[in-house]
Amino acid sequence: METLGLLVGTILHLFRARRDLLLENLALRQQLAALKRRHPRPRLGIFDKLFWVLTRRLWSRWKNALVVVTPETVIRWHRAGFRLYWKLISKVRRPIGRRQTPKQVRELIFRMVGENPIWGAPRIHGELLMLGFDVSERSISRWMKRAPRHPEPAKRWLAFLRNHWEAIAAMDFFTVPTIRFSLLYCFFVISHDRRQILHFNVTRHPTSLWVVQQLREAFPFESAPRFLIFDRDGKYGAEVPAAVRSLKIRPVRTSFESPWQNGIAERWVESCRRDLLDHVIVVNESHLKRLLTEYLHYYKYVSYCPTSLCG
Repeated sequence: METLGLLVGTILHLFRARRDLLLENLALRQQLAALKRRHPRPRLGIFDKLFWVLTRRLWSRWKNALVVVTPETVIRWHRAGFRLYWKLISKVRRPIGRRQTPKQVRELIFRMVGENPIWGAPRIHGELLMLGFDVSERSISRWMKRAPRHPEPAKRWLAFLRNHWEAIAAMDFFTVPTIRFSLLYCFFVISHDRRQILHFNVTRHPTSLWVVQQLREAFPFESAPRFLIFDRDGKYGAEVPAAVRSLKIRPVRTSFESPWQNGIAERWVESCRRDLLDHVIVVNESHLKRLLTEYLHYYKYVSYCPTSLCG
């Protein structure tokens, strides 16, 4: 029986070696064809770039035969193709929607809000009409939310983070483009005390009920923190805050367009992109889950083992 297994393994190894040889020959022939073109510096066309993007997926040893370009260039081509794809399908012949509020009017709204804290949108709307600016009251209300505020609330928020850091967790989403130019949504929960990822998952279609299930898996057996920080993303809906309260957690929503208030989660996303996602092309959900699982093992090792101790 052992002899039969050894024979089958030898045959499979020969077929695998022949497959790698054929793919290597194909890769080298493609580069020779590009070098024979009459240009001082070989220019790679769209089919050349597509060839290397697909070869990277089909052949694990593709870097060994790469001479014309670097692996980072192949990944940059994929990112450029992703941006071009969504730019083309989102392009319209003429602008739609409301006209953009002029910068002069925006600055005037911000000034009125700062100098008159008790004024509401109706009062500012009337003042602007007397000054000759025809802006809707709803637009004024929207811009009032973006007006610079007094620094005292920011100090209170930072004091809250410092005083309760061991009892705070945060959750957030980030997107990852795939080789087919679609988007995957990665959800994660991170603790503030040890910067540890408590739970993560990947989906193509995030919903509020899906997020509720992820929270149940992240905090089993009454292991929930006291506070949970998350933004005002529409994917959460009304179900997620209610589910957070049912877990005996106090939901803490960040302000509109204020990612700095969830800085721990934002910094982890930046680390994940810099260390992993900027160097790979994701194929599908299972591929991204496998990559993130391996990265979390690395991230946990680096977090718990400083350089001075680990050499």
